[in-house]
Amino acid sequence: MVFLEGNRCYLRTLEEADVSAFTRLVKRNKRYWSIYEPLHDDEYYTESTQRKKIIESVQRMRLNREYSFAIFAMGTSDLVGHISIYSIKRLPFSSAFVGYSIDKRYIGQGIASEALALIVKFSFEDLSMHRIEAYVSPNNMGSVRVLEKSGFEREGLLRKLLYINGYWEDHYLYAFINDDY
Repeated sequence: MVFLEGNRCYLRTLEEADVSAFTRLVKRNKRYWSIYEPLHDDEYYTESTQRKKIIESVQRMRLNREYSFAIFAMGTSDLVGHISIYSIKRLPFSSAFVGYSIDKRYIGQGIASEALALIVKFSFEDLSMHRIEAYVSPNNMGSVRVLEKSGFEREGLLRKLLYINGYWEDHYLYAFINDDY
């Protein structure tokens, strides 16, 4: 288990015991999150599916391929989001992607920015990553601000990258290089 602590939130790698709380988070934000990511079929929002996803993430963590964290509001056991460092590639790339989702009830409280800062620190200092990348919809101004505030730089526009709810959507590519950390 990996534990990372900030001022507004703390992160802990997801484990199977989180399945009920995590499934409630995913269900509660089904429509909100589907604005910028694909809406899944009903089976996705079940404990069975989320348990499988958590077990797979734990297996990938053991192989140093992914670290999936639950985000908790500081001083509580309230699971308020999820953040992952994934698709970890070693040399010659030494890179990974980061992705995150915050409960709509906690948007605008600085939790996403702090969680991302904790992941950047962990990625560069503990995993020795050289580059962290993120995709973001140009329409997701909140997430664009989080990335830019955290030191990520926009490197380009990836045209029609992701199929979301019936449409191919453009995404920006952002990156944070260890040299700039």
